Amino acid sequence: VQSLTNLAQAQAPGICQAANDNDPSQVVISGEKSAVELAIAFAKEEGAKRAIMLPVSAPFHCELMAPAAEQMKIKLDSIKIDTPIVPIVSNVSAEAISDPDTIKKLLVSQVTGSVRWRESILWMAANDVDEIWEVGSGKALSGMIRRIDKDISLKNFSSAEDIKSAVF
Repeated sequence: VQSLTNLAQAQAPGICQAANDNDPSQVVISGEKSAVELAIAFAKEEGAKRAIMLPVSAPFHCELMAPAAEQMKIKLDSIKIDTPIVPIVSNVSAEAISDPDTIKKLLVSQVTGSVRWRESILWMAANDVDEIWEVGSGKALSGMIRRIDKDISLKNFSSAEDIKSAVF
């Protein structure tokens, strides 16, 4: 994917970079439309099973979001984040963090940085996480997790009542 985005960025005017490393079979790219379209064409030429333009409202997780990242930094600078009770696995660093300043820094970085979901799940599996709860409608993340590590137990919750019944 990196070679395709580099080639597209070199040949088309504009930014093109990997935005989400979701699972072994799915990487999302982001950037300026002309460069992303060229990367899609290159992916198809290289035999990708599927390469499509996603209907999104902005070029998320790429350097084009730098103004939003700066606004995020300004807002986060004015708030206090406490040390979490349990570490948080950052999708930017793909490792556990608990330092409040690091949390703020990585929250800003995730606006322009690639989501390292696959690596985050691999990190959790390597660090004895054996159950993951997906909260919200749908099961997209659970599907990705299954493709990354079939040994992780998955639970899905779509309402507060679902969570209450599982916890209490």
